[in-house]
Amino acid sequence: MHLAYPAVLSALLFCTGLYGVLARRNAILVLMSVELMLNAVNLNLVAFDVWLSRTAAETLHSGQALTLFTIAIAAAEIGIGLAIVLAVYRNRGTSDIDRLRDTAEGPGDDTDGPGTDASAAEKAEATA
Repeated sequence: MHLAYPAVLSALLFCTGLYGVLARRNAILVLMSVELMLNAVNLNLVAFDVWLSRTAAETLHSGQALTLFTIAIAAAEIGIGLAIVLAVYRNRGTSDIDRLRDTAEGPGDDTDGPGTDASAAEKAEATA
């Protein structure tokens, strides 16, 4: 098998994952897209390891070892990522990334006190 086939498949998987990371708003779908990107990297590592082992006299299989490390890191990332998403969903009631950009304040919290909703320009005029 030629090296071009797994390389093209890996590029397609990586581009699909990148599109998913950039276009999706749901945090779980973003995590799934990151996993797709990591799997594309794993495919590249194994394909190049097999290709280089045919040409080299010694076969170290370092690409396959790196793939195992990547799988372990991906499993830890998914576990921690899902725990964070579930905790945020319980607190906020949504997993929409656009709504979760400002995590310092809760929905409807006023930092200036009750009943005030002054904008930044009004605050600057008041201090001048």
